[in-house]
Amino acid sequence: MVAIIDYDAGNIKSVEKAIQALGKEVILTRDPEEILKASHVILPGVGAFGDAMKRLQEYQLIPVIKQVIEKKIPFLGICLGLQLLFESSEESPGVEGLGILKGKIKRIPEAEGLKIPHIGWNALSFPKNGKLFHNLEEMSYVYFVHSYYLEAGEDIVTAACEYGTYIHASVEKENVFACQFHPEKSSDVGLGIIKNFLEITGE
Repeated sequence: MVAIIDYDAGNIKSVEKAIQALGKEVILTRDPEEILKASHVILPGVGAFGDAMKRLQEYQLIPVIKQVIEKKIPFLGICLGLQLLFESSEESPGVEGLGILKGKIKRIPEAEGLKIPHIGWNALSFPKNGKLFHNLEEMSYVYFVHSYYLEAGEDIVTAACEYGTYIHASVEKENVFACQFHPEKSSDVGLGIIKNFLEITGE
């Protein structure tokens, strides 16, 4: 069973449908017991960093997320779910993130002819081999919707793209995986990424 963490963030239903399309059972929940029983856990989301952290606190989901990481259950953050894994974001000064991974969330810099938010398809480069991209070709296109981007340590970055700056588009550390883009909206490439995640086994 795959658990999607429900904290009233947008874009949850499309993630649920993508998992169902791959023939997997999925539950949308904020029940700690259900989350900890899952084989895989996903933290999706679109919206503001500060609001999302407030909801995770209100629903008392921060301890269970940290337990999932400690138990080595494969965990995937998507879009805002990626950003929340880090320490802080320029979007919400003074708000602490989950601090599970080290890196900064920064606003995409303004540039002539560059639209922010970044909405659309971009090709991925693979700085290092990542489990999410097994059997996928470099320069595959995926779908982004964001105004803020990740700048992390190179040791955890498995995919990147260019949009006015060099964007760390996906990271991987032990059982923690995250994508700034939306695999659930990225056609066959995206389904391949989700399938690869669902084939990762916990320790």
